[in-house]
Amino acid sequence: MSPERYGTFRDSLQAPIHRWFTYPAGYSHKLVEAKLDEFKIRPGQIVGDPFVGTGTTSLSAKLQGVDSVGVEAHPFVYDIAKTKMNYEYSLERLARESVAVIDHAHTLYRSAAMVNEWPALIHKCFSEENLKQLYALRSAVESCRSRYRSFFKVALTAALRDTTSAGAGWPYIAPTKFAERKVQRNAFDEFVKRCALMQDDIAFVRSQARPNSKHKIVNGDARKFNAYLKARPLDLVLTSPPYLNNYDYADRTRMETYFWGIYENWSDITLQVRDKLIIAATTQIRRTEIDAQSALSDLDGISPKMHRFLIKSVGTLAALRKEKSGKKSYDLMVARYFQDMTKVILSTQESLKRGSPFILVLGDSAPYGVHIPTDKIIARVALDAGFSRSRIEVLRARGDKWAKNPQRHKVPLRESIVTLIK
Repeated sequence: MSPERYGTFRDSLQAPIHRWFTYPAGYSHKLVEAKLDEFKIRPGQIVGDPFVGTGTTSLSAKLQGVDSVGVEAHPFVYDIAKTKMNYEYSLERLARESVAVIDHAHTLYRSAAMVNEWPALIHKCFSEENLKQLYALRSAVESCRSRYRSFFKVALTAALRDTTSAGAGWPYIAPTKFAERKVQRNAFDEFVKRCALMQDDIAFVRSQARPNSKHKIVNGDARKFNAYLKARPLDLVLTSPPYLNNYDYADRTRMETYFWGIYENWSDITLQVRDKLIIAATTQIRRTEIDAQSALSDLDGISPKMHRFLIKSVGTLAALRKEKSGKKSYDLMVARYFQDMTKVILSTQESLKRGSPFILVLGDSAPYGVHIPTDKIIARVALDAGFSRSRIEVLRARGDKWAKNPQRHKVPLRESIVTLIK
């Protein structure tokens, strides 16, 4: 199948409902549709995603009339996914509620001074005028007592990156003079635009006749995926686990979670989010907790060849770490990643019907220039764990934009689709 048919995550920036919140850690809805078609998944069947993120797999299944179950460990991202999946609002009631929330926000803006309660990052990301507007909007949304509150919360969350004067590119916020926007956008205007866009999306989706389907979104652990299924075996699992590229998924939503007062500092995010995610970044590592040999011990009994390969790789990384100024814990990051992913493979294997596919979108990596072919390792471990066959499709090259960086390794990287058949 042509990789072009799968698209990229940017497709979701234009697709109804999918575009409610920009979250690049995933894939296009077109990939889900292509795989549902390839494996002839139809209404009445069920698909799963142990790393559902903001709901691309589950929402795409719902729009095809296919049942789904999705699991997401990040509490804030889980809330976004759940809101996107529950879009069956009365448009008439939603229009009235929107007017009420906006009117209430304008009243608060005129009558009350802003309380200076946000962490410093928020003050760096917005002008004082927009902070006053955003405070009024946040207060109005929080005072909404109907089920429409979730809708408005997502709308205001999405409007933050439209409004901020900071550089708001992915994955992180850059609140510096160099990156700041030259034109300040009005927070009220951006919120109104977002509400209107989301209501248009609901109207469009409503206009498309689709079979009814059942869906479950869980704030849980991908390593225990099978525990959330209630003994109903899956016809297909499609997911994109964290890539082994030192991307801190917990930090991706720092501005949004600080804005809502969910977390206030690095420690809060570590305890409430970072520690619950699959290991994929050195910011998640505490070197006193476990050594690489112990982390990979379970793999020795499942896939001895991959165990030997990884022990050698993490040994090389441990030696390089002593030579590098940053002393990043890539050795433990790699060991813990495959420890976690082995648990995901085993749990997902239990969840599938015999003959059904487990499809993973993966990226390889080369920390300190040591190549870790993630797709090949995952495929081999899965086969040794009992999957009957595997296939690797290369989607695209990765890392080209860093090619001129003299400090970066020269190892060619790629993004792949690994298909495992139980």
